[in-house]
Amino acid sequence: MQGKAIVITGALGALGKVVAETALSRGARVAGIDHAPSQAPATADRLEIGGVDLSDEAQAKNAIEATAKHFGRLDALINIAGGFSFETVGDGDIKTWQRMYALNVLTALNTSRAALPHLAASQAGRIVNVGAMGALQAGSGMGPYAASKAGVHRLTEALANEWKGKVTVNAVLPSIIDTQANRASMPNADFAKWVTPLELAEVILFLASDASSAVTGALIPVSGRV
Repeated sequence: MQGKAIVITGALGALGKVVAETALSRGARVAGIDHAPSQAPATADRLEIGGVDLSDEAQAKNAIEATAKHFGRLDALINIAGGFSFETVGDGDIKTWQRMYALNVLTALNTSRAALPHLAASQAGRIVNVGAMGALQAGSGMGPYAASKAGVHRLTEALANEWKGKVTVNAVLPSIIDTQANRASMPNADFAKWVTPLELAEVILFLASDASSAVTGALIPVSGRV
């Protein structure tokens, strides 16, 4: 990761923070883009851009271009930004489906489209998306979320084929991530079975590294011990 310029969306969330800190500890330069506000000052190795709606194409492009200008290059894009909603199809609201699509598919699509020319100019351009094990077979209440994450899977495969030989594009498929929010919502679960943010970060950063040069179009389960 030494010297690589990496963009992480959703960088202020539980997983994004761990991925960013781990990448920085290994010598990467990291730009974090998030919907939440950020007042952190920019440094040579770190940039935070807050208050960005990545489901808006123009905002996503502006944030990516600002990052490329700050670092002078882009080597990897890690799309973590997204959302979750539990809602049954019959009792739910169509707006939930639209919101899940915007949060999970459009954020990854818009940042990828903006970053691809910069990544192609790198000797080892990488895109890593976050899909979901739950999108492989949707359970009750998982329709809107699973459908949107399935869209992320198909986006990953399409981009991998379209940019083969120029940029690798892969996705990790976690099960339940061991975060404070998930523990609070499922207090009786066996947390030891869940995948930790650091375990997931290790796979993400492998896919963003030079070592993954022969891997593209892969949907990699990172399901912990579930």
